[in-house]
Amino acid sequence: MGRNDRLLRVLIVTVILVLYFTDVVGGTLGTVLLALSGASLLTALLGFCPLYVPFGFSTCRKA
Repeated sequence: MGRNDRLLRVLIVTVILVLYFTDVVGGTLGTVLLALSGASLLTALLGFCPLYVPFGFSTCRKA
């Protein structure tokens, strides 16, 4: 997973958290977004996205 991909995921998670905790998004949608945010944050921190493997997708620069 490339640096830009990781940064974008962290930024999106931050926006979702702000929207959730300011009660802009709530209910079932809020819960689903929090779950997806947790998974996205975890993959950003680990630098590996398991969904990229079956599709042969990579955001890393080729050396």
